[in-house]
Formats: sequence, C-alpha cells, structure tokens
Amino acid sequence: MPTAPISMRKLKEILRLKYGCSLSHRKIAKSLSISAGSVSNYVNRAAQLALTTWPLADKWDDNALRQAFFNTKTQPKRYFLPDWSVVQQELRPKTMTLQLLWEEYKERHPEGFYSYNHFCRQYKAWLKCQKPSMRQNHKAGEKLFVDYCGPTMNIVEPTTGECRTAQVFVAVMGASSYTYAEATYSQGLENWVMSHARCFAFLGGVPELLIPDNLKSAVTMACRYEPDLNPTYQQLASHYGTVIVPARPYKPKDKAKAEVGVQIVERWIMARLRKENFFSLRQLNLRIQELLIDLNQRQMKKHPGSRLEQFEKIDKPALKPLPEQAYNYTLVKQVKVHIDYHVEVEKHYYSVPHSLIKQKLEAHATGQLVTLYHQGEPVAVHPRSHRQGAHTTIEAHMPIAHQKQQQWTPQRFESWARKFGDSTERFVIELMQAKKHTEQSYRACLGLLSLGKKFSDSRLEAACARALATGITRVNQVKVILEKGLDKQPLPEKQRDLLSEIEHQNIRGGHYYH
Repeated sequence: MPTAPISMRKLKEILRLKYGCSLSHRKIAKSLSISAGSVSNYVNRAAQLALTTWPLADKWDDNALRQAFFNTKTQPKRYFLPDWSVVQQELRPKTMTLQLLWEEYKERHPEGFYSYNHFCRQYKAWLKCQKPSMRQNHKAGEKLFVDYCGPTMNIVEPTTGECRTAQVFVAVMGASSYTYAEATYSQGLENWVMSHARCFAFLGGVPELLIPDNLKSAVTMACRYEPDLNPTYQQLASHYGTVIVPARPYKPKDKAKAEVGVQIVERWIMARLRKENFFSLRQLNLRIQELLIDLNQRQMKKHPGSRLEQFEKIDKPALKPLPEQAYNYTLVKQVKVHIDYHVEVEKHYYSVPHSLIKQKLEAHATGQLVTLYHQGEPVAVHPRSHRQGAHTTIEAHMPIAHQKQQQWTPQRFESWARKFGDSTERFVIELMQAKKHTEQSYRACLGLLSLGKKFSDSRLEAACARALATGITRVNQVKVILEKGLDKQPLPEKQRDLLSEIEHQNIRGGHYYH
C-alpha cells in the first residue's frame, strides 16, 4: 500500500489515463506529479478489482473506490536488472534488435523480468547518462510543444494613444513542426488555456501529449521530478482527452521544438511586423494568421516539403478528434470554508452549507456560474460575481438550528470584547456596524480579539483606544500598533490653534467661511 494515499480525483485520473488514453505508468506519473511506483500499485489494485475499462460503472463513486482500493494489497515481485553495457555491446551489429535481447533476457529470468516497454525505457535512461545529448524522435500526432516568445508586440489604443504590450503564444507539432501562433494581452491562466483551445481548433484535432514550460499558468509548483499541474490546465486536458507532461526546469532540450518554433516565429513573423502599427488585438492576430500561412507553406531545408505538407501527411491522421462539446473556460481552485460559511473565489465570497465549515472544497468558476464541490459532489451553485470584497449568500446555507454556529452572534462578540475594556468593545461594535450583514464582520472581529492571545489584554485595550483616537478602522492597523509597541506610547495631544487666538481686523477667522 502507498505510504501516502492520493485523492480520489487523482485516482480517477490514473484510471482514465491508463484505460482511456492507454498511457504508460511513467507518463501517467509525470502528468499527475506522483511516482511511477504509486501508479503501478493503483493499477495493480484496479486489476484485482476488475476495473480495466473507462469510464467506470455508476456504482463506483468516491466512497466505493476509497473502500475498495485501500483494502487491497499488492504482491511484491523481484526483478532482475540486465547489464546495460553488455546490451549496448550486443546492439552494435545491424541485425540485432532490442526485441531479441529482451526475449533472451526473459528466458534467462522467467521468475522476475521487466516488460519490453520498461526494458526499453531503462536502457534509454541508462544510454542518456552515457551521452551528453540525445536526439528526440517524435511519433506522429504525439506531442505538441507550447511556449511564449520572449519579445512582445505593441498595440496602440486609438482613443488615448496608450501603448500596450501583447504576448505571442507559439505551439509546434513534434513530428511535422507545424506551427501555430497568436497574440494575447498576458500570459495569465485564462489566456494560456484558451490559446490551447484555439490551437486545437486550428489543428483540427488533439495530440496525445502537451509539453509546456514551467510558467505559473501551467505548473503550480515547479519541480524537476514531480511538478504540480495547475488544476484549471489539467481540466482542459481532461476535456480534450490529452495529457500534460511539463518540461524539466532549466532543461531547454526537453522542449527543443518549442525553442526552435519560437525562434522561427520571432524571425519570420514578428520581425516582419516590427514597422507596422496595430490598434487592436484582433488586427494584430489577423496579420499573424496571414504570415503563419506563409510560414507553414514555406519549403523546409532539412526535410522534404513544407510544414503543412508534413502535417497533412504525418500528424493530422494521428490526431485525436475534437470533443463534440466546445470547451468553456473554467477556473478550478481549492478553497476552505471559513467560520462565516463562505469561501473566497477571486476576492468575492460565496456561501456554502454551514455544515461544511473548515472543510476544503473545489471551486469551478465559469463565465456565468460558480459551482462548489465537496468530495466530487456539488454542494452550492452561485451566479458569478466580479465585485471584490462583496458576499453572495443563499439563505438556505445560513445556520438556523446548528448549535455550534448559533454561538457566534453580535452579542457574544460584544461580551468577549467587554472583557478587554470599553475601547475594545467600542472598536468591535464599529466593525460590525461597518458591514451590511453582521455575519460579514465576524472574520474581522475574530482577528482582532485573537490578538489578545499573542499580546496581553491590557495592551489590546490600549491599542484599541489609540485606534479610536486616531481614526483607525482596520484590524491590520491595530496589529501594527501592537507589533511596534505604539500602544505603550502616550496618545498624541491635540495641538492648539494659535492663529485662532489672534484678534485683528485683517484676520477673518474660520467662521468667515461658514
């Protein structure tokens, strides 16, 4: 059994990639940021449970999978490792193949031998360590390399004359070098994901693998061995039935096709447009598409024909078909339910059933809706709002009979604050009066009163008194007063207005202007 059980979402993704996409264990491990051994363990359990098809039957919900997978055991097996230097020596004759060497190895060790695929992977991994570089051989329709150009393009706002910069997205097919390019205003998550969707429509199909760089929109946490994919990007791959395998950080040879494709786009498209003025993103993309046609139809020097001819002949027949349902951008984010039974999505707060307080949920935000899931089941649906700091609350989610939640009332916060002193009580009352709904101020009140645990009661009372005297209304400002010891300093005295005490016929005074 694995030392650290994975989530049900990753478990389902293992089964989808294994039986729906027919990927190897190593490719699945790279895509999901787990070890190949863990993938083998879960596939072994799936075989014991007769789960060898995708999609799963309706009876296999999250609870059923969890109980079944974590109550089975795998049988350890001992494998014999060949001497790779001997294998390399025997491969020198033109008539010798790895297939024949593997069959002889299997006959010598029938009690414990690697599969042919794993045998080849092990040999290639060993061979890579013996050479400083190794040429990559790309299969038809297998890999799409994606990246951004370093230079940017300028777009001038026609009404104000303001100049904005646009990033250029580049995608290159591995086998044919067929190239796609477009401009977006940023490398943000939505632009990154939707550029992929438009690229798939341009190709007329979907490749088996996506090879991105380690930018934040693709990889949440970059790592040479186990990068953690952005869940929104991973959902795009799930919708199109493809797999994401990020390149290793600081290893440009892993995505040499993308590096060369970026260089070609910079030289044959961006350099041609350097003297042209563009007044909209659409105008720029139309010109890029015109030059892109010329780029793909240009005869290549080292390969017969053009990129378009190679694509039509090699890559396009091997691409997966586009899904019937069009892709809608969906922001996927893990959120935690706070004591006020709301979760935060893009600085807006949405309510969930109060029984989920302190639970972790997964938020899916589309253009119109925000759907919140708990253990794969939807628990709340809200119209999407872009008002930062505001709350969207459904009355059915509010705690009515829940005893634990009913304890948090305005009266309780006032009573708690009264123990520190009058100034603390007044500050808490002002916090609650500043919000339209009192529940929205609970988080700020908790933050204020919890300062009494880190500092003394008397210091918190003095800090609140100073805040009231100086017009401070935010909890963070009270915390700064305590951290800098300003609560121990005397309050600033009100300065006398010496000019008001002067009487002269040429001095009018403040009353003259009222």
